Amino acid sequence: MGSDQNNLKLASRVGIIGAGVSGIAAAKQLSGYSPVVFEATDSIGGVWKHCSYASTKLQTPRCDYEFSDYPWRERDNSTFPSHVEVLEYLHAYATHFDVLKFVKFNSRVIEIRYVGDHHTDNSAEYGTLLKGRPVWEVAVQNTLSKLVQWYALEFLVVCIGKYGDMPRRPTFAANKGQEVFHGKVLHSLDYSKLNKEAARTLLKGKKVAVVGYKKSAIDLCMECAEANQGADGQACTMVIRSLHWTVPSYWIWGLPFFLFYSTRSSQFLHERPNQSLFRTLLLSLLSPMRKAISKLIESYLVWKLPLEKYGLKPDHPFVEDYASCQMAILPENFFAEADKGKIVFRKASRWWFWSGGIEFEDNTRLEADVVLLATGFDGKKKLQALLPQRFNNLMVDSSGIMPLYRGTIHPLIPNMGFVGYVESVSNLHTAEIRCKWLARLADDLFKLPSVERMLQQTSKEIQVMKRTTRFYKRHCISTFSINHSDDICEEMGWSSWRKNNWLLELFSPYNSQDYASK
Repeated sequence: MGSDQNNLKLASRVGIIGAGVSGIAAAKQLSGYSPVVFEATDSIGGVWKHCSYASTKLQTPRCDYEFSDYPWRERDNSTFPSHVEVLEYLHAYATHFDVLKFVKFNSRVIEIRYVGDHHTDNSAEYGTLLKGRPVWEVAVQNTLSKLVQWYALEFLVVCIGKYGDMPRRPTFAANKGQEVFHGKVLHSLDYSKLNKEAARTLLKGKKVAVVGYKKSAIDLCMECAEANQGADGQACTMVIRSLHWTVPSYWIWGLPFFLFYSTRSSQFLHERPNQSLFRTLLLSLLSPMRKAISKLIESYLVWKLPLEKYGLKPDHPFVEDYASCQMAILPENFFAEADKGKIVFRKASRWWFWSGGIEFEDNTRLEADVVLLATGFDGKKKLQALLPQRFNNLMVDSSGIMPLYRGTIHPLIPNMGFVGYVESVSNLHTAEIRCKWLARLADDLFKLPSVERMLQQTSKEIQVMKRTTRFYKRHCISTFSINHSDDICEEMGWSSWRKNNWLLELFSPYNSQDYASK
């Protein structure tokens, strides 16, 4: 980088890294500052563009995944939109609000330098987001010409997301990794880059093993089963280490799913940060009701789906998967394909490669021509690799969670925001409301608490998540999402109660439209 140090630096008040859902939301809310958005690829959309398969669909109803000021055209359509429809919606939104003019495509951020004052300590105030002078210098490489340009920025918003770019791959002992396997090994990220015909050719007539049991693995198994229809088709084996609850639809025993977890009254049963001693005692008395709701949903899923038949019933309560945002919606024909023998299941806590496929800890072997790794992504490493060394060790605390105040600001990293690192039932809504909060903070319409108080708040949230689910590292706020939004609204000077009357306030679900600016 030395030869680029003296390049003329382009000045801009606000920079945004990434043009996925979070980056576009940030650009729209911060449009008054004419932000520059650095997008490494030639398109907006993030994972919806670059990590999707032909079968990838949205996991929530349309009305739960929309911007507050731009509803879906058919928002009451009960079908789940495909990734293509989601991309079309995002493009329409960006075009409607003239956001694309801020995006620099094929522009990869390769280095970030801090040029501000000494970073904040625990006793100080965080200060304003816009200092009136550069705080960050960002090196951006054009992916086509390879030329590097530096930008000087007062405020930087990181929206590179937790998924994509850096696949998480299992590690193996010597002579047990994929180098000994004679077939093909692809991570789900590699598979997503194949066109439909290439993907079908890879799977058709092949013995395929899919490692994983979350949404990506389920979609891959469905694509494998569809490619192997007919008498000469091979079965796809799903290799499962950890079971999770899957849901066929958003209805439980004839009741809409939102009644159980997505209203004020239902979330009242769950722990939240900063609750009073009285509420803590009350929650202990309400514990049987909380467990009963989880059991009610579990009983429906066991009745509706052949979980016991295939040995797929998890040992942990349903609420733990909901509280960690790991509840997957099943494709309609998933178990129909299993019944036909096109999808088979193999549980294994440990496995490794042999020349002809996969070997398990009980010394049994599975023959395979293709192994697909739906083993997730390492978004925290991706983020740490991008930040300056003096800050990257702050991004993950001792519990493995990113300690972000309001899911957006790291109290010890000045003039930088993070969007897309907190999960909920609707990650689009979670991102948008935080971008509104960031924009008002940039406008100096409210002040942040002291660094010490922000650190205390993040610590309280992390403790709640750790007590709620063993899968807490995903930083999911789904069981107290309304309370989280309440706190954000109150800080912005908005009313936290967003409905027209108290009945709706207590018993109807919250969505993005409730948080439209009023």
